[in-house]
Amino acid sequence: MRIYVIAGEASGDLHGAHLIHALRQQREGLEFRGIGGDRMAAAGMSLLLHYRHTAFMGFWEVVRHLPRILQALRQTQADLLRWRPDVLVLIDYPGFNLRMARWAHRRGIKVVYYISPQLWAWKPSRVKIIRRHVDRLLVILPFEPLFYEQHGVQAFFVGHPLLDALAAQQPIPSDQRGRLIALLPGSRRQEVATMLPVMLKAARQISDVQIEVAGLGTLGKSFYEQFLSSFPEVQLRLDDTYGILGRARAAVVTSGTATLETALMNVPQVVCYRGSRLSYWIARRLVRVPYISLVNLIVNRPLVRELIQQQMEASNIAAELHRLINDAAYRSEQLSGYDALRKLLGEAGASERAASHVLQCAESSASAIFASPEASLQAHKGN
Repeated sequence: MRIYVIAGEASGDLHGAHLIHALRQQREGLEFRGIGGDRMAAAGMSLLLHYRHTAFMGFWEVVRHLPRILQALRQTQADLLRWRPDVLVLIDYPGFNLRMARWAHRRGIKVVYYISPQLWAWKPSRVKIIRRHVDRLLVILPFEPLFYEQHGVQAFFVGHPLLDALAAQQPIPSDQRGRLIALLPGSRRQEVATMLPVMLKAARQISDVQIEVAGLGTLGKSFYEQFLSSFPEVQLRLDDTYGILGRARAAVVTSGTATLETALMNVPQVVCYRGSRLSYWIARRLVRVPYISLVNLIVNRPLVRELIQQQMEASNIAAELHRLINDAAYRSEQLSGYDALRKLLGEAGASERAASHVLQCAESSASAIFASPEASLQAHKGN
């Protein structure tokens, strides 16, 4: 059986690798090909492209690199026609993957979407693409099934794969940690270049602390060193995010999956984000949610502080870090909120549950589950 997987960024590479491992445990003789990163390649997937060639953030940044993205789309489409998989698995990355879903489904390739695009936050009109061109939708956030049901789509909640990724981690208990500040500047070059210099200036304002940067080997050590040259006291650690978080007393985190990883590792955090003026202007008019961090979205309250655009100044970050490190009551409130967050996410085993769905869809004789909104709702009522 042939399974084609597309993941467009670091978090998707992580979850894709766990999915591949789970699929191999459930079925022998599987072949994997697609777009991903080092983790998916190590899990045994043949890479058509590495995600670093297609990972761009922000509206304007995507427009600037549109020729490269369109070329990757054409390459992937041609590769799919040559390889002819039994099922196509799309992991998040909506700008690319929703186009691939529509193209592949029209050519008779079954489509599983694992880790739903955040359509509940912006562009809910795109749900019709899911309804028409996705055979099975697997979601990882507890409020997503209701959103999709309201739009005529059956969504299967499999739990959050980060619970699987973190299952083997043994962080030091929060009250026994030293004074280490973890800086998580993101996974893309553009966001690291924007976030890291401000994070470094903020962390330096806190006395008597260690500072470590969680970097990615795919970006290269020299890329980070250009920002660290004026901060000799700061240590860079590549591909050791969980090791850093397991020892950290507090963290400064770029908005994204890393905010949830930080929470699940029990590290009090301040969340930051700054994009180009044009990207932020467009986002303000499209995004329909009150928070940017996954932590706050899941618990539905401002559990962690969010510093966005102009608020993301070194002095503001430093003030929040000082509270997170030294104010016991403030730390305790955030850590208690993390306990509630874990309960909402359910139990580990998301990768295994997702793998079962992928195999079921590949083996099914039906080319689409969601032929119409009415059929989808009837199917949901029957489960």
